[in-house]
Amino acid sequence: MFNFLPRTVIILGLVSFLNDTASEMITPLLPLFLTATLGAGPVIVGLVEGVAEATASILKLVSGWLADRGWDSKKLVVGGYTVSNTARPLIGFALSWGWVLMLRFLDRGGKGIRTAPRDALIASSTDEQVRGRAFGFHRSMDHAGAMFGPLLAFGLLQWGMTMEHVFMASVIPGTALILLLIFGLKMPPNVKPEHPPARLYWRGLDARVKGLVLSSGGLALATTPEAFLVLWAHQGGITLSWVPLLWAGASGVKALISGPAGALSDRFGRLRIVSIGWTARVLLLIAFAWLPDGGMIVWVLFLGYAAALASTEGAERALLGDFAPAGQKGTVFGLYHLLSGLMALPGAVLFGAVWQWLGMSSAFVMAAALTTIAAVTLRVLARRNS
Repeated sequence: MFNFLPRTVIILGLVSFLNDTASEMITPLLPLFLTATLGAGPVIVGLVEGVAEATASILKLVSGWLADRGWDSKKLVVGGYTVSNTARPLIGFALSWGWVLMLRFLDRGGKGIRTAPRDALIASSTDEQVRGRAFGFHRSMDHAGAMFGPLLAFGLLQWGMTMEHVFMASVIPGTALILLLIFGLKMPPNVKPEHPPARLYWRGLDARVKGLVLSSGGLALATTPEAFLVLWAHQGGITLSWVPLLWAGASGVKALISGPAGALSDRFGRLRIVSIGWTARVLLLIAFAWLPDGGMIVWVLFLGYAAALASTEGAERALLGDFAPAGQKGTVFGLYHLLSGLMALPGAVLFGAVWQWLGMSSAFVMAAALTTIAAVTLRVLARRNS
């Protein structure tokens, strides 16, 4: 796969691997740190994550817009990763949940700064023939880090480290990725456009771009939060001690699936791969609605859903790279991430409310119905002329 990808894509993929290694050393432990160590309640846990994700979503649009207007994309990417990997290890020194809230705000703010310019860099550095492979490779490296991080944290805890020490240890992969970006990411001198790029008008976008952006927002509303998937698995017979391995296994499956699925979109078409993956989500959500008695079927469904999620990531981003206006790819990627991020929060609240009031099966059936609507919306809008 490396032979077909430019240096920029490979460097950004390795950076994502190191960043997710650092991030996922902390993420699975953070709710426990907030509640058991700092005495915060579930509402505070939700507040911390909600504020953090909303911040990232808004900044993704802003940073993409800035990159399209001549801001140095490498500086935006390096700056975003630096902010995140400076703030994240400092959580180990937090004495109250307010400090965690501020540091998570900075962590996800860094994510918002870097994401859209990074995706635009990948899109602009690749030809259409390999763009799906490029985004698939990047997502694969991201998920590989998400698998390695929890396993590394587990090993450090078993070695006798406290949670605070594990958080601080994340500075090592974080520092490595910043150095890799600074010295490894080679780019031509940034030239600001003589005239500001034309304003992005929604009506003028390609129908496939509009369809994907809108339906991805609907899909985010329908996405089942990972915490509820873990709860589902626990009710299906997975004991607490196996949950970290199940989590790591899901990330491992995503790492294996993302690359080949992205490459398939180069050969068979973006919309076809996206439609297949979203249909698989619907079928698996329906299967979740009827909780099995236990055994291997829980593992199969959990890991199968992870595969379905990963199967469309490269194709979705490649489709935007294919059809977004040449000078406004950063803004389009920012819009895509903004809508997906903002809709995920009410989606999580809606899923939890239906689970609490109507039962687990009803929540998964609702998610399957919303996913179906999103998939149909994409197909209908994509057929229209822009």
